[in-house]
Amino acid sequence: GLAFELMCLVYARHVGARLRHVVKEVRAALLPFALMKLRPMLQVRDVAASSRWYQAAVGLTSGHGGDEFEMLFSGDEFVLQLHRLDAHEHGILQAGVGAAMGAGVSLWFEAGDHDALVALVEGARTAGATIAAEPSWNPLAHHHEAALLDPDGYVVMLHTAFDPNG
Repeated sequence: GLAFELMCLVYARHVGARLRHVVKEVRAALLPFALMKLRPMLQVRDVAASSRWYQAAVGLTSGHGGDEFEMLFSGDEFVLQLHRLDAHEHGILQAGVGAAMGAGVSLWFEAGDHDALVALVEGARTAGATIAAEPSWNPLAHHHEAALLDPDGYVVMLHTAFDPNG
């Protein structure tokens, strides 16, 4: 009867309070990871020239500028850092001026749609970028993609969003 319903209500409130506490603990534990963003840094021979290339070929904008360091943005989003290869404030990054650049690294920029991808490739071509692969459908990745090479030989992929329907 009534006593049982009251006991159930008290228990439900206790469980609810405990559940809210657990959810709060989980959120606090995961918060640092939810805020984490990738900020790739490429070591380049000429920061200013590479910055101009990424602005002209990919449509990024400068947020810092300079001969040793650059921050590049897509709209309000900070997406790429450029650092002069022979600058020493991050000694562990030093690959050596004669070392191979970009081995195993590629940067992927997602275009809004196929037309935007084609426009980016044509803009890159006009800017004198090396087009390593023309826009094409990749059936394994379920998107359209094109490949550019930046002035230091890093592979820059332009692609559309994943499309399971192709």
